[in-house]
Amino acid sequence: MSELLKNFLGGRWVAGTGAGTALFDPVLGQEVARVDASGLDLRAGFAFAREAGGAALRAMTYRERAAMLAAAVKVLQAKRDDYYAIATANSGTVKNDSAVDIDGGIYTLSTYAKLGDGLGDRRFLLDGEPARLAKEPLFQSQHVLVPTRGLALFINAFNFPSWGLWEKAAPALLSGVPVVVKPATATAWLTQRMVQDVVDAGVLPAGALSVVCGSSAGLMDALEPFDVVSFTGSADTAALIRSHAAVTQRSVRVNIEADSVNSALLLEGAAPGSEAFELLVKEVAREMTQKSGQKCTAIRRVFVPEALYASAAEAISARLAKTTVGNPRNESVRMGALVSRAQLNAVREGLAHLQAQAETLHDGARHALVDADPAVACCVGPTLLGARNPAGSDASDRIHDTEVFGPVATLVPYRDHAHALQLIARGQGSLVASLYGSDAQALADAALELAPLHGRVHVISPDVAALHTGHGNVMPQSLHGGPGRAGGGEELGGLRALNFYHRRAAVQASTATLNHLA
Repeated sequence: MSELLKNFLGGRWVAGTGAGTALFDPVLGQEVARVDASGLDLRAGFAFAREAGGAALRAMTYRERAAMLAAAVKVLQAKRDDYYAIATANSGTVKNDSAVDIDGGIYTLSTYAKLGDGLGDRRFLLDGEPARLAKEPLFQSQHVLVPTRGLALFINAFNFPSWGLWEKAAPALLSGVPVVVKPATATAWLTQRMVQDVVDAGVLPAGALSVVCGSSAGLMDALEPFDVVSFTGSADTAALIRSHAAVTQRSVRVNIEADSVNSALLLEGAAPGSEAFELLVKEVAREMTQKSGQKCTAIRRVFVPEALYASAAEAISARLAKTTVGNPRNESVRMGALVSRAQLNAVREGLAHLQAQAETLHDGARHALVDADPAVACCVGPTLLGARNPAGSDASDRIHDTEVFGPVATLVPYRDHAHALQLIARGQGSLVASLYGSDAQALADAALELAPLHGRVHVISPDVAALHTGHGNVMPQSLHGGPGRAGGGEELGGLRALNFYHRRAAVQASTATLNHLA
């Protein structure tokens, strides 16, 4: 039997009282670890985080907390090889895909360390300028942002066990708010190990960072009014969280990132073989195959002028055909596995659901697996679907409503610009859309038209071909989140991320008193 990973709660390592849930290598099928959270005293553990962890963090200045984050970065960097090995064994990712998660998380943490240092030796933030409340400027109102007096509970998804932790924990800890992370069970090993390494290094105050592995039962029940909860996952689970008494009765602040049918749009005027056309083809293929398509930001719908449908289908399919799929330990493999047998079944079912309304342009089932047993490995080749014509894209509701969380995308033809925008809007709100073209004015206009429907608009033109960060890569400097079905939440965006972990209050006082705040 594999190792039972311990939880860190109440300032100590504690094992669950049950046998645990097994985690598996999705390529080899071997059990790699077990997790269990049964028998934990969540209320006592949460109280310790609020009282001990919260008090210690709030006593520090932003600059001191930033130094704390920088120290955590050094700990994580020294253990990178261990994390890569865990990612291969538990997530089935090739090295480049593991880097997106592991190095992306460390980079985000280091970014907030630098941002926090710039905030200086303060323990609260000013929000705007003083506003006069009387005829004379002697009595005014100054808004301030102060750290919430609760904890931050993170209920995270399986696809980014490193980045999902640190992109949330970095702004929370910098704000002075203690963190409890509940990683998705299937890939909890990497999150648990990173927390263990940082905790054992002693770079954080006691109670500042906790991890609960296993069932999420009871976590929401243990929340109190000044706590916050950030959830990444399905819309169905998000609805349960929003309806929980902690949110509806105790006003726990909640941030949701849910389903997203993200888009890529090639503007009119691009010809087959043009720079803009080739940039679209390259990015679509990369987004379909990176992390086996298991990214909340991955391209799911690809919109091209109807005259370019056949050319785009051929070009994207040609790139996908070169993708080797199988065991990530083999250096020739470019795309590894889905994270579990359950995820493999979900992708197969979702693909069949879409194929009822779309043609198959590139069949992932034709990819022979490298160094992997098809009966055991949770591997699936990339599949490109297509709507048959513009009328078909109007009638095919499933391609706009269904997100298959794997290496699957649908090519969709459009008649004109207005039709393209109409089709994109049928996604009901997404995390990101990417634009491809060469006309700067047309790209700028289209970006603003798409902005109300997305948290981020990624504009790719020939002049930034070698510079852009990628459709699906979430950079800490930019906002991550989206309206509508994407959850309506906001994360990152530089220092904007700190707003979620602060409370805004108006201090009405004499100008002399307010000067002391400044």
